[in-house]
Formats: sequence, C-alpha cells, structure tokens
Amino acid sequence: MTNRDFTALPWETAEHAALTFKALADPTRLRILHLLAQGERSVTDIAEALGVSPSAVSHQLAFLRSMRLVRYRRQGQSLLYTCDDDHVLMLLNQALAHLAHD
Repeated sequence: MTNRDFTALPWETAEHAALTFKALADPTRLRILHLLAQGERSVTDIAEALGVSPSAVSHQLAFLRSMRLVRYRRQGQSLLYTCDDDHVLMLLNQALAHLAHD
C-alpha cells in the first residue's frame, strides 16, 4: 500500500477528539462521569460521594458542560446533572474494562 491508500484524519476532527480525551484525562472528572452514568446527581451529592468540595465539583462540571459531556436540569433550588454523551461513557467503560483485564 502507498500513502495514497490512507485517509488522513482532518486536523479539526483530531483537535475535537483530543479535547474529549483531555476531558477524560482528569481523575476527578472521570469519577464524576462514573457517578453520573449511574443517574442524576446534585453538586452536593457528587461532592459528598467523591469527598471533594462542592466548588471543586462545580468547576469540573462547568468544564464538562462546556464539552457537552454533561447537562443539567433545575429542580427547585437545585441543579441535577446527568451525562449528555453515551459515546464518552462507552470510552470510560472501555478504559475500565481494559484496566480490569489481565
């Protein structure tokens, strides 16, 4: 095969994919996504489950929202967060399965 037989990944697509991996490159964000994969959670619930401050959770959720990986809905005074992208959850599950594989 020659180089002409391959299709190059467009630069813009590669940049967007790299940003998605960047979002997954932080342990706190991975832990948040793992919790949200199990159901809706408030910032307080996430903070308590992870043992981190609510402000740290809010900061990470803002990043995940900007990447369109999580979304929220308002319930009274609370915001309830959930995952917004099943494809990213599949990546997370694949990474966890890879780690569990001997």
